[in-house]
Amino acid sequence: MSSRNASPHHPRTPRRSPEWAGRNYRLLTASAVITNLGAHGALIATAFAVLEAGGSGRDVGLVAAARTLPLVLFLLVGGALADRLPRHHVMVAANALNCVSQGAFAALVLLGEPRLWQMMVLTALCGTGQAFFNPAAEGMLLSTVFGENTNRPFALYRMAVNGAGIGGAALGGAMIAAMGPGWVLAVDAAAFAVAGLLRAFLDVSRTTAREPGGGLLSDLREGWVEFRTRPWLWSIVLQFSVVVGVIGAAESVYGPLVAREQLGGPAPWGIALAFFGVGTIAGAVLMMVWKPRRMLLVATLWVFPMALPAAGLAVPLPAWGLCVVMFASGTAVEVFGVNWMGTMHQEIPEDKFSRVSAYDWFGSVSMLPLATALAGPAESAFGRTEALWGCSALIVVVTALVLLVPDVRNLTRRPAGPKATVPLPTPTPPAVPGAPAADHITR
Repeated sequence: MSSRNASPHHPRTPRRSPEWAGRNYRLLTASAVITNLGAHGALIATAFAVLEAGGSGRDVGLVAAARTLPLVLFLLVGGALADRLPRHHVMVAANALNCVSQGAFAALVLLGEPRLWQMMVLTALCGTGQAFFNPAAEGMLLSTVFGENTNRPFALYRMAVNGAGIGGAALGGAMIAAMGPGWVLAVDAAAFAVAGLLRAFLDVSRTTAREPGGGLLSDLREGWVEFRTRPWLWSIVLQFSVVVGVIGAAESVYGPLVAREQLGGPAPWGIALAFFGVGTIAGAVLMMVWKPRRMLLVATLWVFPMALPAAGLAVPLPAWGLCVVMFASGTAVEVFGVNWMGTMHQEIPEDKFSRVSAYDWFGSVSMLPLATALAGPAESAFGRTEALWGCSALIVVVTALVLLVPDVRNLTRRPAGPKATVPLPTPTPPAVPGAPAADHITR
């Protein structure tokens, strides 16, 4: 019977959202979509702003390094603060800093010829904001999700965010070609303002109270113990210190140069990045229905396709071929990401989410400033093609090495419920040497 003919005595049952899609989850997803719409275009705009100001590939690398250096320096402090203060307060303050820095960068580009040092300072401020934002945001998301199949909320969240990246990258490339990079940077600043306003309405009243502990250094030590006692965690973070560094060099420095010289400008590169976003959506759709039992083994195997974009730029492939390899890489990133978040959610205590996430982020991006800063000199010393092939080979080698770690191969998914990880022991005093270490991975 159609809904128009339904009896008033038997009203339709309203369609309800999934149990895990609460108010906080919706706000987190909406605000992340908004910031990603601006950020994906802004990354392209920053590189072309440097080039249009007369900069070289070396200058593009220096500006990229200026963004990532404070990200590395302040991540651990950001993680400790996010486990000590209300996480949404840290997120909003970071968004405010990003809004101001990107707005000033946009004004410089639109009103005159920005100098290299000015662009480096403003991108450094943006990186500082991200250092405080990332651990707080990841801790907030992990503490919001619950239920038997955590793959679905994590995959849906990442699908929405990366879907926004498709539009942001394509629109950013088109806007740069039509209007210049300054307006794309201005849009990014506005996106941070709107997202920060949404995040101010996150409800933390039901969040488990987090004890501040003995101080900031004590909090950092606790996070370090959680990190170093899990071989699967530190080995993959070491792997990604290399993977993220070489991908950053290939896509932030070499990609725009290849696009300008051999693909016809920023628009084809923006489309290729958009295909990366399409790949992430495909990966998220796959992870909505696939629950691999050995999460980390599957995640690690899917890192190998991340070597394809650097190889594609080295050939170089035509624009359509580059779109294909970027799609494959995006799919692989998403399969890894959802399985990684599920593992963190399962294995790490809630009150330490942000600190462990900070060590994860810190290790993963630690090589990024050096890699991006050395991209220009490496191109001069070895040639761009050789440097890109080297990036691709490094990803393959470090991923193969991670597969040698037993915990990466053997850690399995457990049924939902209270975390079953074994409590961490109290650190052994120096006067009692040789105490055996416990295995904190529950299989």
